[in-house]
Amino acid sequence: MEAQAEGLLQRQVLHEADEDMVTDVDFTSMISEEEREELKIELEKLEDEIATLRQVLAAKEKHLIEIKQKLGINMMNELKQNFSKSWHDVQTTTAYKRTQETLSQAGQKATAAISNVGTVISKKFGDMRNSPTFKSFEEKVETTVTSLKTKVGGASHPGGSFEEVLSSAAQASAQSSVVGTRLPETEEELQC
Repeated sequence: MEAQAEGLLQRQVLHEADEDMVTDVDFTSMISEEEREELKIELEKLEDEIATLRQVLAAKEKHLIEIKQKLGINMMNELKQNFSKSWHDVQTTTAYKRTQETLSQAGQKATAAISNVGTVISKKFGDMRNSPTFKSFEEKVETTVTSLKTKVGGASHPGGSFEEVLSSAAQASAQSSVVGTRLPETEEELQC
């Protein structure tokens, strides 16, 4: 028996295949009848404790549901609370804070760039309005409007600004609509 005990006490590394063999070994021959009875009693106690704990857990879960119903907490509220907590947890992470800072900086840079583009465009429009080409175009429009007003029968305003000419043309059009005067629609009617 000592030889067997020495063989059992020797340490050997178990490999996966060895583990499979261990499950096939019959340990009942290695323990005494007294130890077997003690293990059976311990097994019964553990099974009883597990059954009791399951009953306690079920009772506590039932009580939890009753309390939630009394408080008006339903699944939707719980989901909202869980989502809020999860979102708060995400916001407090370092990765989220870094990402938020990066996006904030990118937004500030984009805002500055758009502002600069707007300033450049405004300056270009101002420069264009003062250019000889635009002034020439403005004068041609003014001349055309004055000519049309003269042919239609409205008073001409020599030397008036472009805005004044457009304003007076709009007023003349509105007055002729109110009075019922028919404006010429074709080129032949304009020449009459």
